Amino acid sequence: MSTFPYPSKEFEELFKTFEHTAFRLEVRERYNEPDEQEEIAAFLAGNRVIEEWDGWWLPNIRKATAEGRRFERVRVVSIPPSDYTRYGLWSSRQTVGAGEDIRYLVRTKADEAGLPDHDYWLFDSRTLARMHFDGTDDRLISIEIVEDDPAQIVQHNYWRDAAWHHAVRREDFAAENDIRGV
Repeated sequence: MSTFPYPSKEFEELFKTFEHTAFRLEVRERYNEPDEQEEIAAFLAGNRVIEEWDGWWLPNIRKATAEGRRFERVRVVSIPPSDYTRYGLWSSRQTVGAGEDIRYLVRTKADEAGLPDHDYWLFDSRTLARMHFDGTDDRLISIEIVEDDPAQIVQHNYWRDAAWHHAVRREDFAAENDIRGV
């Protein structure tokens, strides 16, 4: 087990070197990423123009999916959706367009399924990257990499499968919950 501050090159490298699947479970009501603040403010003010994000993320998703590797994500959200959830639903068009499969799961169903209360990435069903946030500002502060604890890896694989089973595609979620403008 290793822990890295966020951001870190070690964590970024996992997204470039996984062989088959990269899965993310998101359970927080909001994420306070400095790079998103301007876009969130514009979205809340009614600006629905998507400008492609700079950086390595979208090109990496495109490259991985073109090679047959999968990016999958389940977002656990409350109803009614928060402003951040609505923003995330809207902005996810970029990553979905790049090849990521993002699904949504209502928080009450996630609770019924026994899903955890922490975020994580799971790479190739064998490398767990558990995400740690500060307690007051919703900022990601560190990543704990687990590869040598089979019980923990199996548990997170189970949670992945349960989340995926109950979640619905972003378009279906928006339609089912009458979320407009996303």
